[in-house]
Amino acid sequence: MRRERFLAGATAGLSLLLVLLAAVPSGARSDAGGGSSGRTTGVGGAVRAHEQARALVDRLRESGARPDQVEAAERRRQNIRAGLWDLLRATGRGLGDPVAVDPSGRDRHCPVARRGRDPHHRTGGPWTAPTRDYWLSAGYAARGTRWAHRHTGQDFAVPTGTPVYAVGPGTVSAVTCGDGFGNQVVIRHPDGYFTQYAHLSRIDVRRGDRVFPGTRVGLSGRTGNVTGPHLHFEVRVTPYLGSAVPPLPWLRRKDVHLAH
Repeated sequence: MRRERFLAGATAGLSLLLVLLAAVPSGARSDAGGGSSGRTTGVGGAVRAHEQARALVDRLRESGARPDQVEAAERRRQNIRAGLWDLLRATGRGLGDPVAVDPSGRDRHCPVARRGRDPHHRTGGPWTAPTRDYWLSAGYAARGTRWAHRHTGQDFAVPTGTPVYAVGPGTVSAVTCGDGFGNQVVIRHPDGYFTQYAHLSRIDVRRGDRVFPGTRVGLSGRTGNVTGPHLHFEVRVTPYLGSAVPPLPWLRRKDVHLAH
């Protein structure tokens, strides 16, 4: 019986491992996404179900639906996210994803800049683009030799050292380094979504910091699995790999329209 349970658990774990690695760039554990297996459909399907549930909540609120209808739809959305969160957190720990294992970046001694000017000097304002003077390179779901399956964020081509900003208000959820994303910052926003800023040359915030639209979180670079300097920007349902959603429509909902 113990042997059967062990084999069943190992098989399930291997299946999910293969799913998440299917979309990892060559030579790095990053940019995870979907694939063709049934387990992939489960993870990708959960993300899609969450987005559909979120859209339903928005429609109900906009149409003036009864509070109990809105609450029921919101509970469903939260339940979907909770299941996805638990699954991806456990998988991330097994894969060594630093966001799941070492979200403060202490073990890897990430290059966080010394405190200078208060990074929280901005306390308001509209949502914003994550950097300036960019051109959009690899987009969400792009295919290429760098990814075994698909790209899970939007790349902003900028020179090394270009300031990178929080797109909106929130709290720094993770500051990590050492994997395919290089130096990265993950921020949780009031609506429950997370944004990721990866391949940084320097990090200017710490886990737990409050940020606002335009707060500088670091400088762009080419750390991790890259061929040249750029900012990898991602929007996720959870802080973990595998829960990315299309970032440009999400930004447009915040009235952020990027120049192509």
